[in-house]
Amino acid sequence: MPLSLFASTADEMRRLDVKKIERAIYPVGFYRTKAKNIKTICSDLIEEYNSIVPDEIDELLKLKGVGRKTANLVVTLGYNKYGICVDTHVHRITNRWGYVKTKTPEETEFVLRKKLPKRYWKIINDLLVTYGQNLCKPISPHCSECRIYRYCRRVGVGKQR
Repeated sequence: MPLSLFASTADEMRRLDVKKIERAIYPVGFYRTKAKNIKTICSDLIEEYNSIVPDEIDELLKLKGVGRKTANLVVTLGYNKYGICVDTHVHRITNRWGYVKTKTPEETEFVLRKKLPKRYWKIINDLLVTYGQNLCKPISPHCSECRIYRYCRRVGVGKQR
């Protein structure tokens, strides 16, 4: 059941029992920790930000449990600002292509901010998550079906299909 059916404000959310939040966000990974963080974030939003979710990455990073990917997601989807959500797929695939040469998703984000045209910042995550789940898999990617095969350096790819 979506959380919106339980709470529509930070104050309503922080009053919910943590078990109710856990049930609403299950099967998300680390759902118990995330449920506790949601309550803490709601309290922080009320006390520090007048119940308004910040629209700047640096402010969002001050909230417990909020990392760069989530902060970028909030600014892009919530405020229609430019950001680059780098998850495991974006990090792995852009390195596999040879477009970047980085060791961490955070490093990938900063390199992409310098290299990737801004018009792709908001959509790269959506494009590469689906691509990474269905074609450019971590192990044994489907290179024979890939339309950009000839442009890909296949960095780190051993077995491929």
